[in-house]
Amino acid sequence: MRDFAAIDFETANEQPSSVCSVGVVIVRDGEIVDSFYSLIHPAPDYYKWFCHQVHGLGPEDTDNAPVFPYVWEKIEPLIEGLPLVAHNSCFDEGCLKAVFKVYQMDYPDYEFYDTLAASRRHFGCRLPNHQLHTVAAACGYDLVNHHHALADAEACAAIALKLL
Repeated sequence: MRDFAAIDFETANEQPSSVCSVGVVIVRDGEIVDSFYSLIHPAPDYYKWFCHQVHGLGPEDTDNAPVFPYVWEKIEPLIEGLPLVAHNSCFDEGCLKAVFKVYQMDYPDYEFYDTLAASRRHFGCRLPNHQLHTVAAACGYDLVNHHHALADAEACAAIALKLL
């Protein structure tokens, strides 16, 4: 796969629609050509302690952030015609579908590919786990700032270029 958009969401709480940040990396002809990052005002608007511990974001970061439809308005033209790639795509695709539903937006059935599944097929039991940072390292990519949506999307893009 040489043309795709790697995407990663972070959530504020246990609700998949509670996206509080998004990172997108655009790959064309096997090269990263663009990227996008934004904080998002989550819906529902509350943070769980565990989520805050994972990514470090809280209400002070997103209280004045745009709501999802305004952020997606900027992402949509970047990803037009591209398949989406995510590490554990069930999570990110679930978030996307849930937040589209919350805002009563028409979901255009994006095609998702999963680097987690690709890692399991490719590496099998040769890795201690298939978490993003482990797989990125196995693919020769140094993931710095894990759980920052853009950093995770960049790592996902690097994995996809190696395994998909």
